[in-house]
Order: sequence, then C-alpha cells, then structure tokens
Amino acid sequence: MFQIKRIYEQPTESDGFRVLVDRLWPRGVSKARAHLDLWLKDAAPSPELRTWWNHDPARLDEFAERYRQELEANPAVDQLRSVEREHPTVTLLYAARDPKVNHALVLRDFLQG
Repeated sequence: MFQIKRIYEQPTESDGFRVLVDRLWPRGVSKARAHLDLWLKDAAPSPELRTWWNHDPARLDEFAERYRQELEANPAVDQLRSVEREHPTVTLLYAARDPKVNHALVLRDFLQG
C-alpha cells in the first residue's frame, strides 16, 4: 500500500517505509528529522517538467499526463514496486505546500493503478 505525506508532518509508525520522492532536499528539514528509509530523487518529475508546471493548479491535469509518460519509462517505478513487495506500507514523502496539488499524488495513483 502506498500513501503520501508531507515531509514536514511528524513521522508515525503507521508511515511504514518512508521514501522521499522529491528531486531537491526540502528546506528546513534535517536528515535526522526526516526519518527517511530512502531518498529516491529519480521518482520525481524531470527538472524541465517541474519548472514548466511550477505547481500551477491550472496545469495539474496536463502535468499529470506528462508525468505519467515519464513514469512509464522510469526505472525508479520498479524500485518503488520492489520496496512495496518488501514493506506492507510505503509512505511517499513530498515537500509541496498543497496536499491536493503535488506530484506525489500522481505518483501514488500511477503506482496503484
């Protein structure tokens, strides 16, 4: 099972295996405070796609389509699926402010669908 959570939220036991799926390290979070099991930068959107999108809610649908196309050929997806086989719960961590407009939602849905 994949779930998502902001990295700024307090870690809990229910998080299971914690994976940061952002390409850039989140501001203000120490490595110790992050409680990461894995930082998988390559699961994030390409720098070009991230720059184009700029977290604009009006571009979310087109971003999601482009990001899914990137994920189709991304070896990080296989790595995440492998992690899921080993751990019953995998929490995908992201730093974006908006819980409804972020790439981790698209990634989770891609992995589950």
